Amino acid sequence: MIQSMTGFGKVTAELPTKKVTVEIKALNSKQLDLSTRIPSQYKDKEMQIRSRLLQTLERGKVDFSIYIEYIGKENATQINPDVVASYYYQMQAISEKLGIEAPANWNELQNILRLPDAVKTEPCEADKEEWDVVSKTIDDATQHVCEFRIQEGAMLQNLFSQKIANIAQLLKEIEPYEKERLDKIKGRIQDGLEKLKLQDYDKNRFEQEMIFYIEKLDINEEKNRLDNHLKYFIETMDKGHGQGKKLGFIAQEMGREINTLGSKSNHAEMQKIVVRMKDELEQIKEQVLNVL
Repeated sequence: MIQSMTGFGKVTAELPTKKVTVEIKALNSKQLDLSTRIPSQYKDKEMQIRSRLLQTLERGKVDFSIYIEYIGKENATQINPDVVASYYYQMQAISEKLGIEAPANWNELQNILRLPDAVKTEPCEADKEEWDVVSKTIDDATQHVCEFRIQEGAMLQNLFSQKIANIAQLLKEIEPYEKERLDKIKGRIQDGLEKLKLQDYDKNRFEQEMIFYIEKLDINEEKNRLDNHLKYFIETMDKGHGQGKKLGFIAQEMGREINTLGSKSNHAEMQKIVVRMKDELEQIKEQVLNVL
């Protein structure tokens, strides 16, 4: 069964002092386009994470993020008291020198905290026990993405099967008009010759030219090729995931045969059927871009 490139997975793990949330979003793309947002504690694991995502997700525009929420007393972000005090005393000295009011309230202290180095971040590298938990969380989120893709893939496969069946049915609806079309073409040409009052034209040569002209309008090859493409599309879907590009190529070939049918039809009802075929095919082409 085919899979969609669209997927989403979000898993949260709780550690003694923090919550770690892994979120993965995937959309369609020609290849794996991976964007990561990883806290500094786990930066040394980035290549390992990328490798695992590449092997599992294969294709798609993937946004991978790890979020940390501290729930204990410990916090990686702390006020640097020495720097804050230095800023404060310097501001007092400048205030006295300039003769302006010195900062003395809580709001002013908040402004000081916005100055460079007033707040320091001291990330501590994750130990093995913590990384094992985070690693499992990544695997769980990735698995959720894969399950999402399978569900979406099943919906796409049902849609494609329906559209392929519709095109196959429309192909059968062309048959009753084929002989009628050729008879009308032949009659139209004969009427034109009679209007020209050419009584002495070579009727044998006329028949030969008609046969040649009708052969050019014959659509049996196009019908057979389109029928084969329809069957091949279904066979390719049944081979499993990773068939997205191949299905796209088959859809292109189907489009060529349908276009040729339209250009050769020379019949109003046949052209209407071809337009309906194109509508079904466009819906396939639009959705096949999402197939893994």
